[in-house]
Amino acid sequence: MKNMSLYEDKQSFLNSLSPITKMLYVLSIIIIPIITGNLWVFVGTILLSQTLLSHSKVWKKTFPILGLSAIVLITVVLIQGLFRQGNVTPVLTLGPVVFYKEGLLFALEIALNVINIILAFCVLILTTKSSDMIEDLVRKGFSPRFGYVFISLFQLIPQMTSRMATITDAQKSRGMETEGSLMTRVKAFLPLVSPVIMSSFIDTKERAIALEVRGFNSKNKKTFINPPVRSKYDSWIQVLCLIGIVLAIIERVF
Repeated sequence: MKNMSLYEDKQSFLNSLSPITKMLYVLSIIIIPIITGNLWVFVGTILLSQTLLSHSKVWKKTFPILGLSAIVLITVVLIQGLFRQGNVTPVLTLGPVVFYKEGLLFALEIALNVINIILAFCVLILTTKSSDMIEDLVRKGFSPRFGYVFISLFQLIPQMTSRMATITDAQKSRGMETEGSLMTRVKAFLPLVSPVIMSSFIDTKERAIALEVRGFNSKNKKTFINPPVRSKYDSWIQVLCLIGIVLAIIERVF
């Protein structure tokens, strides 16, 4: 069966941490650079997330995500560097095209912020089972209904990708041309849309029935078959994250 989530168990340091610890890490690693407004803090948090992902052997899985965001970030650099209001200091001239310092610095801050957010969430998503994440949240008082919606969001893209690949293979076995020119690919894509949508509706109905059978709407206290994921480093990392947020606020105020 194809993997239905982005999680990979590499038996690494991040895999052993509590989901709550990694969620607190994501929160702190995102808001600390925003509070300080220092570009070097952005660079430091990006390098920290990159180091953790490399140590957990999931760094390569971030390449498609970063590659997709790079297209948007290049567009931001071009627009802000050329046309941002307040551009007064030219730094690069390519014929009639002039890039300005103010716009490029603003675009650089946006790019670093986006990359920082992506890598921070990759630390969470690539090294945490979605089921463990939701169970920890429910243990803390999180609504099971919202937990179900939350876990569905993490599984949506892998499920759609897997279903699309299955339907594509089935269409190929029936003789449909799925490779070639752009028009050939478009013609092959259109017949795939209806089966994917209909199968999504069927999966939603079957999942709702399964949840009802298992007492999803029961008002009794929930129990869990799996023990919570815990590490001896959880408390230390949580304290460091909170200290980092407090220091960032103090630095910004004073």
